[in-house]
Amino acid sequence: MVILDKPITREELVRLAENFYGDMIKGVVDVDQELLAIDAELHSDLEGLLLREGSQQEALWGINLYPEADDEDFLEFDSLINIRPRQGNRSWDVENEEIRARIRSIVNKYMA
Repeated sequence: MVILDKPITREELVRLAENFYGDMIKGVVDVDQELLAIDAELHSDLEGLLLREGSQQEALWGINLYPEADDEDFLEFDSLINIRPRQGNRSWDVENEEIRARIRSIVNKYMA
């Protein structure tokens, strides 16, 4: 598990994907602190890492990255940790378009 502190290439992501799922990497984004944690078997593991580092639960959203996919299929907003009725999100998907846009921006910030 790692919280990125600099951009990562798609080639590096391809290598990391081999650790767990082969073609996919789980990630968690902190939309307030603009952090991206990647490389774990479960989103909840990455969520825990960010919480230990000072992130707030309400700011954390789970994603999946497909490093060998085309741009429109590279990022998936799908995670069990995204189910938060209290925040108006009742599915695995990130339903709020503003939050989705913030996640896209943060992910792009870390892609070399």
